[in-house]
Amino acid sequence: MSGASSGLPVPSQEARVRGRPGAGLYIHVPFCEKKCPYCDFYSLGFSEEQINVYTKCIIDKIYNDYSIREPGSVYFGGGTPSLLGAENLARILKAVRTCWGLSCAAEVTVEVNPGREWASFFEILSQHGVNRVSIGLQSAHTVELERLGRRHSVRQVAETVRAARRAGIGNLSLDLMLGIPEQTGTSLRESIAFCAGLDVQHVSAYLLKIEPGTVFDRQRKTLLLPDEETVCTLYETACEELERRGYRQYEISNFAHPGFESRHNLKYWRCEEYLGLGPSAHSFLNGRRFYFPRSLKGFLSGGMPVDDGPGGDAEEYVLLALRLAEGLQAAAFRARYGGPLPAGLVRKAAVLARAGFCTVDETGVRLTRKGFLLSNEVIAGLLCAAGF
Repeated sequence: MSGASSGLPVPSQEARVRGRPGAGLYIHVPFCEKKCPYCDFYSLGFSEEQINVYTKCIIDKIYNDYSIREPGSVYFGGGTPSLLGAENLARILKAVRTCWGLSCAAEVTVEVNPGREWASFFEILSQHGVNRVSIGLQSAHTVELERLGRRHSVRQVAETVRAARRAGIGNLSLDLMLGIPEQTGTSLRESIAFCAGLDVQHVSAYLLKIEPGTVFDRQRKTLLLPDEETVCTLYETACEELERRGYRQYEISNFAHPGFESRHNLKYWRCEEYLGLGPSAHSFLNGRRFYFPRSLKGFLSGGMPVDDGPGGDAEEYVLLALRLAEGLQAAAFRARYGGPLPAGLVRKAAVLARAGFCTVDETGVRLTRKGFLLSNEVIAGLLCAAGF
């Protein structure tokens, strides 16, 4: 079946896939030096030749297959994007700027893992428009890092932060993990104190999830994982401690100084358009969702993305909006869908509000911290009541 007859938004020689101005651009870099035992993201080992071929393939797709018309954000994720090298990352950004335009006001993020010499790397990236760096800390405790299979030291994280700042990149984010084997409230507070001491603008605090097929999944019976009650306590500790240190929670797992929320990730949660390039990368353009299969060989050989159906309906919008601290806003819902919030959803929210899981008023519905802890169940109940 051809792309045209199936409705699949794949490129052809006649027409490029186009997104609206300001859409996000995500570029997946599927290379890692070593796969972490908890990681389920698509990543592989690599050679220098593969890196160069992959860079060329991404650039070819930018020139020939897709168009965003000046993206509002660019995000290099992975894998380990820094393994492409500063020159290749700069080449990709040059292609984006040449083909689509890229304002100096756009948010351009690169994920990095600590543990290398960064001075020239960050200087080159800064010169080519990178203004945000996300660093995989996970923990500020050596023992916890070892349990996670991480190869960097806490000192290397601090060195990475300082190197980025010296190069003029001032918007910095650190990743933390909650529910690490044998993690305690004390060790978590110390990791948060480390983040605050480096004065980074953003912290992501993710609960460890044991994904099928990972090393941790095979070791599940021997891992000394905290029980559910302890995990809930760790989450509450992280929220309280981060907010005490000036980080405002704006999404279930994300905290930032005001004005430093991830603009790229907000596009996902606000159901805005984005294009994903690379194996396993997902897209939402022109009301359709599609993704590239988890195959580097297939991507490099010109494999087409897979249609994932329509996107952006009211049900999806509600589901994503409720992940945000701002919640589901009645005015924004009406502007997008032409009507009020579903009456059933509002009635159910009022019931859940009495149990402390959310708040509801004329402006909309927002989950509380207690609601965030049980977000899957709470959101599912609201969606069911809405009649979607």
